[in-house]
Amino acid sequence: MADSVCLRPRLAVTLGDPAGIGPEVMLKALGMRDWAAIADITILGTRSLLAHTFIALQQSAYAGPLPPLESLSLVDIPLPLPLEPVSLGKPSAATGAASFVYLKTAIEGTVAGRYDGIVTGPIAKSAWKAAGHHYPGQTELLAEGAQTDRFGMAFVAKSPHTGWSLRALLATTHIPLSQVPAALTPALLTQKLDLLIQSLNQDFGLVAPRIAIAGLNPHSGEGGQLGREEVDWLIPWLKTQRQRYPHLQIDGPIPPDTMWVRPGQAWFGTDGRAIETAPDAYLALYHDQGLIPVKLMAFDRAVNTTVGLPFVRTSPDHGTAFDIAGRGIADASSMVAAMELAVAVVRMRGRGG
Repeated sequence: MADSVCLRPRLAVTLGDPAGIGPEVMLKALGMRDWAAIADITILGTRSLLAHTFIALQQSAYAGPLPPLESLSLVDIPLPLPLEPVSLGKPSAATGAASFVYLKTAIEGTVAGRYDGIVTGPIAKSAWKAAGHHYPGQTELLAEGAQTDRFGMAFVAKSPHTGWSLRALLATTHIPLSQVPAALTPALLTQKLDLLIQSLNQDFGLVAPRIAIAGLNPHSGEGGQLGREEVDWLIPWLKTQRQRYPHLQIDGPIPPDTMWVRPGQAWFGTDGRAIETAPDAYLALYHDQGLIPVKLMAFDRAVNTTVGLPFVRTSPDHGTAFDIAGRGIADASSMVAAMELAVAVVRMRGRGG
């Protein structure tokens, strides 16, 4: 990657669902710092919708900075379905079609080499389905566009209290809880662990990280008394992984109710030793096992990032928040963090990891 790209990454930022807070937090984030000094940012969306959001923010109680509309680099994408005027807080097939084509355009441009990474605004899966697009989420469309089936959903956040960095990857994502035990296999966990180690190296420069891996059952099965997954295959699998990665410290299976105590102490600074002793990353086995503690600690600043793609993808760790759309009160902290992380990871990869 050229030095100029490393220093000033080219990012595509999508609006997300027009009826949600995506356009609002994007405009707020762009006004909160001098992004031109560190990145070449292109917005992928519809000019009229962006202007509508801009005017609504000016007329709201929001008193923070906003970027001049004429200064923004925008790929003006026509709406695939009629959507005038915008009904804030009311997702529909039209808003789903719009957010889908924004992301699709960003993926195509990135694969073609016009962008180094994508920062995605939040979408509504129900609106995508109403528009005829049946994907579990943006992650799966990104993987399809990158032509890979080897990817993972990770979350990254930096503590405002201590500066400690939280990193967590989910082994399974958007599936019913009843399907989790069958979905978890040694092959799946090997793929996710490999992806996590690769990301820690190339995206964060950690060559010998310490990784904590959760158990599935209460007390990690308590010797088979509360579930046999740990005894039957998870503990033997962990032994194999330690042999594969002898230079790493791989802890587990850690009881899910205690795995998050040390990161909580490191995040809030309640134990001075926690920052030095907390693992560098966490592998949770299912959605809520990972995201309840992540959102408890870092709801307003965590970043969703897709590992395993040939390009960088980040996103705010929040949804469309239709209930507050158009009121000017949405917090842009997570969008700022998503953009900052995208810049940092593109630069890190440009230096060779």
